Amino acid sequence: MNNILLYIVIALGISIVVNIVLKKLGISQIIGYILTGTVIVYAFNLGQSHALELIGEFGIVFLMFTIGLEISLAKMGHMRKEIFGNGLLQVGITTLLIYMVSYHLLSLDATASIIVGLAFSLSSTAVVLSYLKTSKEIYTPYGQKATGILIFQDIAVIPILIFIGFLTSEADESIYVILGHTVLSAIIVVGLLFVVGKRVVSYLLHFSASSELDELFMGSVLFIVVGASLFAAYMGFTYSLGAFVAGMIIAETKYHHKVESDIAPFKDILLGTFFVVVGMKIDVTLFVNNIGTIVSIFALVFILKAFIMFVLLRLSTSKATSLKTSLVLSQVGEFSFVIFAVASSGNILEDSLEGMLILIVIFSMIVTPFFINKVNDFVEKLIKTTSVITDMTPMASREDHVIVCGYSVVGKFVTKHLEELDAPFVVVDNSNKHVKEALNDNIEAYLGDVSKSQILRALNVEKAAAIIVTLDNADKKRVICEAILQHSKNANLIVKVVSLEEKQKLSDLDITTIVDGKLEVARVLVERMISCQLHYR
Repeated sequence: MNNILLYIVIALGISIVVNIVLKKLGISQIIGYILTGTVIVYAFNLGQSHALELIGEFGIVFLMFTIGLEISLAKMGHMRKEIFGNGLLQVGITTLLIYMVSYHLLSLDATASIIVGLAFSLSSTAVVLSYLKTSKEIYTPYGQKATGILIFQDIAVIPILIFIGFLTSEADESIYVILGHTVLSAIIVVGLLFVVGKRVVSYLLHFSASSELDELFMGSVLFIVVGASLFAAYMGFTYSLGAFVAGMIIAETKYHHKVESDIAPFKDILLGTFFVVVGMKIDVTLFVNNIGTIVSIFALVFILKAFIMFVLLRLSTSKATSLKTSLVLSQVGEFSFVIFAVASSGNILEDSLEGMLILIVIFSMIVTPFFINKVNDFVEKLIKTTSVITDMTPMASREDHVIVCGYSVVGKFVTKHLEELDAPFVVVDNSNKHVKEALNDNIEAYLGDVSKSQILRALNVEKAAAIIVTLDNADKKRVICEAILQHSKNANLIVKVVSLEEKQKLSDLDITTIVDGKLEVARVLVERMISCQLHYR
């Protein structure tokens, strides 16, 4: 007990200091946790801890649970092309090509080559999604395509882990028998969890939420996650499968957002522990002696993945979007650590090979944060064009967003205040110039005429929190307001006017709020005058 407490205290102290430094350098906290594990082993001369490994394993359980929360059946339906089209092809073709390279060029055996191919086909959900959300590029066409592929990769982790489990227990069977067992068993377990678990989860969350005691609700969530994980493990699968399905079930309930926010601290701490354990496995001597090989293999995987994704996406997407998506997803992700750990514990991957593969993945994740935010500039310089966006498919599943019509002077101030409030918004303008200005300001913007019904449908106006009209042209403003109210009578429509005459022209429309520019300026002038007098006194 004292030993595990020593590990935890040292790990917490070091990770806090390391991550504060890395945060200022713009490096992912995952690298901080990995470095923490390495420091523990080499600086404090502490060996690996089995108890710490068990805690870290539940970090992956909670990660898979939160990923399940993000993948509701409705969302999968909206993004089926990105998820099951692009994602399936990317994972399948990448796995096959990396398997061939590993088996024929690197002379690995067939089983090890399959594991390497599956692991290296995955990208980093933690790094890429974090960047896309922070930069607000997750709603751009390339952001949506990258998100769809990442969702499929996250879903694919479950059958991959099940498949490796059967490789371990049924090593003498043919690959087709193992695949058959994997698919059949997964269908049975997922089916049982959905059919039986959905009713249990709904009732449990309903009654615990109605008690208005946060600790009871949190206890119910933990019971659901751990219970589903133990059920999956009892049936012979990984803990992650049960947690993932439990997340998908809760995603269909109204408690989705509350559960996600409540579970976040547990997930982050436990996931950090998992990466600390990964860092404890790093062989610094092996890295120094083989740095050339590690960099070369990483470069080969990077180029191969980027090329495969670019070719696949180019069949249905613009050159710029295809290139951005392929570059953003060309690294190797954190789930590779899980795959290597499971394969190594099942004695189907040698320890020396596992150590080398872990170093390649770690190098990939260290490099990624440095280049991912330069992808836009690189692609624009390479293609030598900054084209405006007319593809509004990313808006199909959007809800509670603010639509800003116009990106002239007033529109720019509106978006600035919305950013300060951290409110989700999108800009729509009929001017090529204004849309380019918004895109250059890293704002999600589309070229389109908001008075057209097809544009209103594409913008999902009926589910928007508000529509703010900032245009100066009075006639155009009238046409847009009429179109919006005809499309959605309950639209929260806020319109800027510059004169009493213009206000009267719009008076017959059921506009939620009309903001008179001159009147508002007068009000602010008086308020400032009063505040100055009070200050003077």
